[in-house]
Amino acid sequence: MMDAAHNPSAGTDVDDDLVFKALAAPLRRRMLDALKDEPLTTGALCALFPEVDRTTVLQHLRVLERAELVTGRKKGRERHLALAPLPIKRIHDRWIGEYARAAVDLLDRLND
Repeated sequence: MMDAAHNPSAGTDVDDDLVFKALAAPLRRRMLDALKDEPLTTGALCALFPEVDRTTVLQHLRVLERAELVTGRKKGRERHLALAPLPIKRIHDRWIGEYARAAVDLLDRLND
């Protein structure tokens, strides 16, 4: 398995921990799903989750931003949020990709 020393584009364990922590909460995953479809303003994102107050949504948003899963850009008085997929790709490449290759190799050896 490649680590950050062998793969400069790989994140650190701390970065991965932030991503896993961010993905652990169902509300944050739902927020990412909403941003997957299109960038949204902070207000529009809050409106999608009427079951929680604005402060709670903003706290979850800070966790997503700290993990670099969401980026924000000011346009006038509005803040536009967008999904940043690279941390998820990094997790995929490090964890899922390596295990998938190992599974394919195992199946290939069983066929020999």
